[in-house]
Amino acid sequence: MRLLYLAALYLAVPVVSAMLAIRGLRDRSYWRSFGERFGLGPPLARPPIWVHAVSVGEVQAAAGLVLALRERYPDTPVLVTTFTPTGAARARALFRDAAEVRFLPFDLPGSVRRFLSRARPRLAVIIETELWPNLYRQCRLRRVPLVIASARLSRRSTDRYRRLGALFKETVAGGIVIAAQGEGDAERFRALGAPSERTHVTGNLKFDLTLPPDIAERGAALREHYAPGRPVWVAGSTHGGVEEESVLEAHRRVCAAHAGALLVLAPRHPNRFGDVAAWLERQGVTFTRRSRASATDAPGEQPSVLLLDTLGELLYFYAAADLAFVGGSLAAIGGHNLLEPASLGLPVLTGPHNSNGEDIARLLLDCGAAQIVRNGAQLGSRVAQLLADRALRTDIGSRGRAAVDRNRGALEKLLQLIDPLLKQ
Repeated sequence: MRLLYLAALYLAVPVVSAMLAIRGLRDRSYWRSFGERFGLGPPLARPPIWVHAVSVGEVQAAAGLVLALRERYPDTPVLVTTFTPTGAARARALFRDAAEVRFLPFDLPGSVRRFLSRARPRLAVIIETELWPNLYRQCRLRRVPLVIASARLSRRSTDRYRRLGALFKETVAGGIVIAAQGEGDAERFRALGAPSERTHVTGNLKFDLTLPPDIAERGAALREHYAPGRPVWVAGSTHGGVEEESVLEAHRRVCAAHAGALLVLAPRHPNRFGDVAAWLERQGVTFTRRSRASATDAPGEQPSVLLLDTLGELLYFYAAADLAFVGGSLAAIGGHNLLEPASLGLPVLTGPHNSNGEDIARLLLDCGAAQIVRNGAQLGSRVAQLLADRALRTDIGSRGRAAVDRNRGALEKLLQLIDPLLKQ
């Protein structure tokens, strides 16, 4: 099985590399530090605590952990790796001088060895579930303690890993510490081969998100600039095709009930910003691009849609809004972060596809903080209803904020697992 896995890797890596290179023709961030994907790059001066967060959502979830590690171990540097350019950009913006940011190498044996030889980590913390057999094997051979934090494993993923046989059983059984989001995740890891004594339920780090201290002020300023006296709703982390078409259909219905309503449309992937702008033009929508204006500029014509084509500002626009729809959920993507708008006290709407965060979606749905919509008509109807009822928005939003507050504490439980590993 290992030989088959290696053969598949050696066939896939050139294809993936070519895809990244082609994307770089439109977004040069895909070319940045490309050698790091093969384990290259300068050696680190001191052995770090290494935290891996694959993309933007995981980077955001890791923020509290990275800052806590710097405070707890001020003499030990922190290395953050990610796989996507957007994840790397978000990590650099979040951590600045608090952490070195690099790309994780492909799971090729030589690339992994080069990376670990240059990094020499004291400890590895993988956010959520990134099971890379060669990487984990090299960590085990080099005696690098490895923790999977906020570990989640769906039933579908468990069945897929089981079909791959002993390869992935060895991956999770080799002395790794599992800090699972929930008991169901922990049981699935045990079923895959993780030792019971090293599998713990600590909760989801995403509940421990820390809101910026100026979040309310910045949200109010954005609203005053873009939508003074107008209702505002956000469609965050959206995907193309049926999802954005449904969002635009919904907004037309909303505008019929609430003249002057503003939709803040935030596509998930930055490489799509130009395409979405062109699509809005073809649809005859009056819109403006966030990147073309500063919040201090004088407001001009009031657009129907604000295209949020900048990085790191979605949270502030949630704070400016009356309610939020979170994307990746009308399309079969698996959904994105429902906790950010919920933590700000916003009613949350989502599609039926939330496999990326089933427990979070179920929690918010059960307490009445979120609602599922299945198409543009339902989305538009529900947005219009909520915009018409401030008391209802306040009640739903308070349920979400309370649910987030009740489930905090995963970070402290995780640190209690990390501390003895670093002291060994």
